[in-house]
Amino acid sequence: MRAPAGTPRAPRPGAYLADRRRRRAIKVATEAGFYLLLGVLLIAFMFVFYWMVVTSLKLPREVTVYPPALVFEPTLMNYRNVLEKTPFFHQLSNSLIVAIGAVTLAMVVGLPASYAISRYRLKSLALTILMMRMMPTIVFMLPLFVVYQRLGLIDTHAGLIFSHLILTVPLIVWIMIGFFEDVPGEVEDQARVDGCRRWGVFWRIALPLSAPGIVVTTILSFITSWNNFVFVLILGGVRTTTLPLAVFNFMGFEMLDFGGVAAVASMLSLPIIVLTIIVQRWLVGGLTLGAIK
Repeated sequence: MRAPAGTPRAPRPGAYLADRRRRRAIKVATEAGFYLLLGVLLIAFMFVFYWMVVTSLKLPREVTVYPPALVFEPTLMNYRNVLEKTPFFHQLSNSLIVAIGAVTLAMVVGLPASYAISRYRLKSLALTILMMRMMPTIVFMLPLFVVYQRLGLIDTHAGLIFSHLILTVPLIVWIMIGFFEDVPGEVEDQARVDGCRRWGVFWRIALPLSAPGIVVTTILSFITSWNNFVFVLILGGVRTTTLPLAVFNFMGFEMLDFGGVAAVASMLSLPIIVLTIIVQRWLVGGLTLGAIK
């Protein structure tokens, strides 16, 4: 018995299975390509770090030899030179003071600002902060130098901390806007009904629910301040020299101590690596939460 005209035909089992295999093959190929690209990028980034550490463990004559020596006897001479020929611990303490101070002050300013922008839709303020972050750092140097010179803030920890706010505050604001927008408005409304003021809602509701984002912004802001080179070069001095400037001790007009520079870079990266490992669980959770809307 024939089916009435216009009745759609049922798909053939063979065609259905072929289409399913094709879709599965495309999905597998896409995932394989993604992980392959991710692996290539990871190898490239890790190779840079590996080569930096290997260079710091070589003698000067082994650093510049060609082809590079893959088998050699490791030495700690470059690290010993860093500790003996540079005020390493003085620079380390300055870096910690400036980075921790800049992150703390930026959090005090940036968290309420990002919460206000997300709740009151202050798009013009958000755009202004973004434009300030997009401007080259060197643009701020001349005005800051003139003002700091008149206020006596050259070569002071306070001056460096205030200057780092140019980098850390926009970073905190623009990351935390997304996290505060994910906080349900109904929860805040219920708190307001129960008699909680706006500041209490921010302190007791918004901040605890955005804790993963706060961890992420703290780490990223600390890395930004820790690695900054330009501000301390122009606004700093002997008393406030930080670790990024330690590379100058191994650079001269007619020579460049690659092993010493690599040793300084390795020691500069170590606190960041340790800090990232300690807060890895919160860092990954915060990045994942911020990526899902």
